[in-house]
Amino acid sequence: MSAGPRARGQSSLEYVVVCAALALALGIGMGSDASVLVQLLDALRVAYQRFGFALSLPW
Repeated sequence: MSAGPRARGQSSLEYVVVCAALALALGIGMGSDASVLVQLLDALRVAYQRFGFALSLPW
């Protein structure tokens, strides 16, 4: 059974919809410091700083 021409790009559209919904859910309340998106970005920044520090240590 082969997929028809209309069903070929359906998964891409589903990924876009899910990613947009996730970004919207994370971005709600972005004006405050309690936003999930702000906390996630802060955690990624701290993790990258610690990773960079660990790489800079001598063997």
